[in-house]
Amino acid sequence: MTGSSKSALIVSAHSADFVWRAGGAIALHTKQGYAVHIVCLSFGERGESAKLWRKGEMTEQRVKDARREEAQAAADILGATVEFFDIGDYPMRADKDTIFRLADVYRRVQPEFVLSHSLKDPYNYDHPLATHMAQEARIIAQAEGYKPGEKIIGAPPVYCFEPHQPEQCDWRPDVLLDITEVWDTKYQAIQCMAGQEHLWEYYTRVAQQRGVQAKRNVGITSSKNIQYAEGYQSIFPRVTENLA
Repeated sequence: MTGSSKSALIVSAHSADFVWRAGGAIALHTKQGYAVHIVCLSFGERGESAKLWRKGEMTEQRVKDARREEAQAAADILGATVEFFDIGDYPMRADKDTIFRLADVYRRVQPEFVLSHSLKDPYNYDHPLATHMAQEARIIAQAEGYKPGEKIIGAPPVYCFEPHQPEQCDWRPDVLLDITEVWDTKYQAIQCMAGQEHLWEYYTRVAQQRGVQAKRNVGITSSKNIQYAEGYQSIFPRVTENLA
């Protein structure tokens, strides 16, 4: 990553996840000058592309190509770079080489923060696997003994973005990010995901609901006109010099 003093890393299980769950954070931080890089571990070609498969005369490669095109278009709109590991889905599996590959991304990007999935998801085992991979790769990228001589990473905070059914995933947000100023950009990126059009309005409602909660938590006397927000759950404690 070059041309920016700050960077961020998004580890997305499938090629649409980063759009629904973190598109606002991506657009907001690229607007603030961050270099945001996305890793899509899988295209979601088996389990998250039903609309494409129903068209008939479809092959796995054609589905992958369509999903890659959608994700690339969305990343471009959000102002981020993206790479695709293509390790498969339903089930997703990770070997040691994949973990090392992701650790190398950490070393290259040197992220200020990391976003990935909830640590639990009984509806989709690919999602927590992605986060466990992100966590393990982060640890490896911090290790002096991994590729000695390379610059190691520090301790970037890791935030879990909102799962589709948070109550069943033991996910509880402790961060509400105001994305009102970039909502139009996020929704434009959402519209790139033609293979999952049924989720467009669902995630609009999620953003509106989190916006209501964010507005309430800054206080009714605040001048901030929060309409849309994203929720995140932090994994590590925040280190600070004051509690304001």
